[in-house]
Amino acid sequence: MKRIYFDNAATTRTDNEVVKAMEPYFTKFYGNASSLHTFGQEARKALEDSRKKAAELINAKPNEIYFTSGGTESDNLALKGVAYANKSKGKHIITSKIEHHAIEHTCQYLEKQGFDVTYLPVDKYGIVTPESVKSAIRKDTILISIMHANNEIGTIEPVKEIGKIAREKGVLFHTDAVQTFGKVPIDVKDMNVDLLSSSSHKLHGPKGVGLIYIREGVKVEQQMLGGGHERGMRSGTENIPGIVGFAKACEIAKADMEKDTKKVSAMRDRLVKEILKTEDTYLNGHPTQRLPGNAHFRFSFIEGESLLLRLDDKGIAASTGSACSSKSLEPSHVLLAIGLKAEEAHGSLRITIEKDNTDAEIDYAIAEIPKVVASLREMSPFKKGDACIQKK
Repeated sequence: MKRIYFDNAATTRTDNEVVKAMEPYFTKFYGNASSLHTFGQEARKALEDSRKKAAELINAKPNEIYFTSGGTESDNLALKGVAYANKSKGKHIITSKIEHHAIEHTCQYLEKQGFDVTYLPVDKYGIVTPESVKSAIRKDTILISIMHANNEIGTIEPVKEIGKIAREKGVLFHTDAVQTFGKVPIDVKDMNVDLLSSSSHKLHGPKGVGLIYIREGVKVEQQMLGGGHERGMRSGTENIPGIVGFAKACEIAKADMEKDTKKVSAMRDRLVKEILKTEDTYLNGHPTQRLPGNAHFRFSFIEGESLLLRLDDKGIAASTGSACSSKSLEPSHVLLAIGLKAEEAHGSLRITIEKDNTDAEIDYAIAEIPKVVASLREMSPFKKGDACIQKK
């Protein structure tokens, strides 16, 4: 049976060119980038060349890029680093109710440390309005953190407008760009971004490496203590093979973004159009202002986990929500935030498409998903018109 991978928001296949670029740094150029001998200097050169390539993707300076272990560490460094470094100015942070758990849980941790966090609501599409951000800013606000695009429903946020408000008010602005980095154009200067997080494995790079962009002059307190690597911001011997692979993925993304976006968006739009023909089926997230490859459906009268397992039996790998919490039986906090009831949130399916996917795979999904939905509805204890289930 052919297996089809539609869970690219969780992780992507490492590109063959990326693997090829990494290989020499495991066996030939394996020195520690902090060492003074030739082996070390070869590694140092690879590190700095990679920093330049990553910076070019988002119009940053190389010295504003710091490599980390991934998006979660970058988010933690952004929030904790800014909070602790600037607490003399205030202890108020603004974020949204639909952030990734790496932001949400870090904010909850900071609340226990005496910081005050405002969690902004979103509209039915998952949009954080610039007006709500502006009205939430106080004299003691030190940081605003709003994701560039939601990892579950795919909605792209108006970060440029939010960043402009933050800059005018003298408040630092961080965006979690894990889902958009390498997928849509990012210009940190134009978007008024002070800090940005990303992760390699979301754009066909290796796992275990990410970065944080910190605008030159922004005060951040380091969270990893040790030998002072990454110019004192993040101690720990640099993962040179991973960083080289990440940089290669950035290079490929920069060159192919326009072509890939056109292909992926077309497949997504066709999938959405056909799947929505199924009765009592809805699209979660903004209909147009969304990630190119994200299609997040809600099917009434069925449970998402059963749908996921049935599709896996058909060779289709998808998700019911974010990969980080897919084993949880709790309804998605994102879907609850956009106004869905718990039982409605449970009937969700996230399909995320990438450049590796094909039209033939989309055809197969269009043919099989309605069949699986129909079979599950046949045995569902919830029926159309049940008082517990209301259409929205």
